[in-house]
Amino acid sequence: MEELNQNEEQIMTIFWAQGELLIRDVLDQIAEPKPPYTTLASTIKNIERKGYLTHRMYGTVNIYKPAVKQEDYSKKSFNRLVTHFFGGSVGNFLSFMVKEKNISDKEVKELQDMIDKMDDSSK
Repeated sequence: MEELNQNEEQIMTIFWAQGELLIRDVLDQIAEPKPPYTTLASTIKNIERKGYLTHRMYGTVNIYKPAVKQEDYSKKSFNRLVTHFFGGSVGNFLSFMVKEKNISDKEVKELQDMIDKMDDSSK
C-alpha cells in the first residue's frame, strides 16, 4: 500500500472516528480554511485508490468507509519510522525519545513495567 501524505492522514482520522461518511460530511468536519468540494472529492478518491477507503453507492452518491483499521495503520507507520530512521531498532527509537525529552519519567517507568511483565510471562 502506498503511504498517505499528511493531508490524507487528517482525512482518514475523520473516517476512523466517524465510520461511513459522505464527502459533504467530511467537508463539514474539516477546519477552516476548507478545501473546495471537488479537491476533497479527488483526495478521497486517491485515498481509496491507495486502498485505505472503500465505498458503496446509495442512489447516485458514494458513501465511503475505512478499509484499514487505524490500529493497523499506526503499527505500519511506526514500523516504517523505526526502520527508516532508527535502523530497525526500537531501542534506538526509545533512546532518541528519552534524549529529546519527548518521553516523560512516568512513561519510561510504564515502559519498564511493560518490559518486566513481558519478561515474567516468557519465563
